[in-house]
Amino acid sequence: MRTYDAEKSTNEVRQGSGRLMNFRVLIWSVLGIVLAFGLIYLVFYAMAPPPNTTTGV
Repeated sequence: MRTYDAEKSTNEVRQGSGRLMNFRVLIWSVLGIVLAFGLIYLVFYAMAPPPNTTTGV
């Protein structure tokens, strides 16, 4: 197996992505997770019973 190829660019040698596709996947994944947890939080908050406001009873 060849470990050195003079014809490859620096991105190809270190297996980098010139179009930053990995970065895009990371950003969209993190945004999706944040939105999912936000939606779960809002659903639980909306379904919570109203607080008991009676005092002195």
